[in-house]
Amino acid sequence: MSKWPWMVSIDVLLIVLFALLGRREHEHGLEISGIFMTALPFLIAYVVMTVLSRPWQTINKLWPTGILVWLGTVVLGVATRLLMGKTAAISFVIVTLIVLGLFLLGRRAVCGFVAKRSQQQQA
Repeated sequence: MSKWPWMVSIDVLLIVLFALLGRREHEHGLEISGIFMTALPFLIAYVVMTVLSRPWQTINKLWPTGILVWLGTVVLGVATRLLMGKTAAISFVIVTLIVLGLFLLGRRAVCGFVAKRSQQQQA
C-alpha cells in the first residue's frame, strides 16, 4: 500500500494547523469556516506544488522536492491570498515562510529519519 496519500493528509493537517495557530494568535475567531478560509490559499498552492512533484515518487524527499513544495506553497499561497483580497504584510510572509518550513520540511525530515532507522534495524 502506498504511503503518499497519508503523507499528503499530514501535510494538509499541518497547513490547517498553521492557519488555526495564526488566527488564534491574532485573536480571530476559531470557527471552522474562518480557519478554512485562512488555510485555503495555502492548501491550493500545496496541492499544485504536490501534484507537480509526483508525490507517489517523492513525497518524503527533503531535497529538492521538499524545498520546492515548501517555497512554492508559500509563494503561490501568498499570491492566492492577495488575489482573494486578503493582506500579506512582510511580517506575515516571513512567519509563513518559517512556520510552513518547519512543518513541511520537518515532517519530511522526521519521515526520512524513521525510514533510515527502520532500514538499519532490518539490515
